[in-house]
Amino acid sequence: MIQTDEQIDTLARFLRERAPVTVLTGAGCSTDSGIPAYRDGEGVWQGRAPVHGQEFRASAEARRRYWSRSILGWPGFSVARPNEAHCALAALERAGLIDTLITQNVDGLHQRAGSLAVTELHGGLATVYCTGCGLRVSRDHVQQRLEAANPLYARAPAAPAPDGDATPVECVPEDFEIPDCEGCGGILKPDVVFFGDSVDSGVVESCKGAVERAGALLCVGTSLMIYSGFRFCRHAAAHGVPVLAINLGRTRADDMLALKVSAPCASALGALAGHFAPDWRSTSALRA
Repeated sequence: MIQTDEQIDTLARFLRERAPVTVLTGAGCSTDSGIPAYRDGEGVWQGRAPVHGQEFRASAEARRRYWSRSILGWPGFSVARPNEAHCALAALERAGLIDTLITQNVDGLHQRAGSLAVTELHGGLATVYCTGCGLRVSRDHVQQRLEAANPLYARAPAAPAPDGDATPVECVPEDFEIPDCEGCGGILKPDVVFFGDSVDSGVVESCKGAVERAGALLCVGTSLMIYSGFRFCRHAAAHGVPVLAINLGRTRADDMLALKVSAPCASALGALAGHFAPDWRSTSALRA
C-alpha cells in the first residue's frame, strides 16, 4: 500500500493534469470543527436515527423532538469554525484547481473558509422557513424564541450530534414549546433536506453538469453510503470522469476509485494545498 505522503504526491500530480476538478464533501470535513460525523470508519450509522421529513411535517410530536434537540445543539454548532480541511479547499479553489464544490454538509463552513463555488446539496441550517407562507428567518432568531419559551430546558446537559442538534441527557418535558411562524402560524422547518426527502432536481442536474465538465471528481470526508452523494460517483464513472477520494475508512465507491488517500481530511488537504500554494495558511480563515 502506498504511504500517505506518496498518495498526496500522486494526487497532486493528478490534479495538475486534470484541473479543474469538482469536489464532493461530507461530514468528515467538519469533524475537526467539533461537529460529529454520522458514520464510523466502516460506514455504519452511529447513534440515534435522524429525523425524517415526512414525519416532521406530519407529527407535532416529531417536531417537538427535533426542536428540543436543536435548542441544545445549535449554540455549539453555530460557533463552529472552519478547520484546515475547509481552508485548504478554499486555497485550492483560489489556485484554480477546483471549479465546483458540492457539499452534503449543512454547516456553511466552506463558505466561511472562503470557498465561493459552493453548492449545498442538502441546504443550510442557518435559515428556517415556514412551510405554509414561505417566510424565511434566521436560525439565530428561532433560537432566541426557543430559549425564551423554554428557559429551563435550554440549559439541560446534552452531547453534540450531527446536523446542529444534540442528544439530551434528560427527558424532554411534555410542555416543551415549539416555535411556529410569526406570520401565519404555520410549521417552521430548517432549510435542509431531511432524510427521506428528495434533493431539488435542479440542484441535482446542476451538480451532474459540474461532474461531466470536471477533469475528476474528488470525494472528501464522505463514506458515500447515501445515494444523494453516491449518485455523482456513478455519474462520473458513466461519463469517463475519474473518481478520487480522501477518506478514513470504507466508502461505497471504493471499487470505482482511481486513487484513494486513507488519511484525515485536514492533514491530507493541508499537504495537498501546500503543493500549489505553500503559504496558503497565512492567508486563510485559520488566522481569522
